[in-house]
Formats: sequence, C-alpha cells, structure tokens
Amino acid sequence: MAKRDDELFKTLRARGVRKKIASEVSRATSVGGSPKVARKAIADLASVVGEVQDRLRGGPEKRRAAAKKAALTRKRKAQKRSAAAKKGARTRARS
Repeated sequence: MAKRDDELFKTLRARGVRKKIASEVSRATSVGGSPKVARKAIADLASVVGEVQDRLRGGPEKRRAAAKKAALTRKRKAQKRSAAAKKGARTRARS
C-alpha cells in the first residue's frame, strides 16, 4: 500500500475535507497509488462545487430551463388562442 503525501493530506484537511477522503486522495496521488480513487474524489468534489454554485445563482439550472420552456409554451398557446378568437370574430361579423 502506498504511503500518503502528508503535505497534501494537511492541505485537504485544512480546506475542510474529511479525514478519510483526504487520506485516500493523498495515498492515491503518491507514487504507487491508485489514481482511480483520486479521480472519483475529484468528480464528487466537483459535483458538490457545481451544486453550491448553482444554488448561489438562484436555483438549479435545470429548473430554470424548464421554467423558460414552460413560459414560451404558454405564450405560444395564448397567441394561438388569440388568433383563433380573432378568426372566429371575423367569421361571425360576416354573417
């Protein structure tokens, strides 16, 4: 088993990473370590960072995109109803 990089371990711990994760990552990045563990930890941390940034911007991007799509659909449907009503009014006016 590879020895851990104590400097990296201390840096990660100072940044608030849990002891077990910091230990696994520092072991994985040292010589003879398994980079798969480090990649997984990086992916997990990146997803957390993305989620926090998303929340700071006012809500998940997915929900925002869905709301925009729904608003456009409502607008399009309203225009369609309006056009149909105008056409009906013209027809009734002729008879």
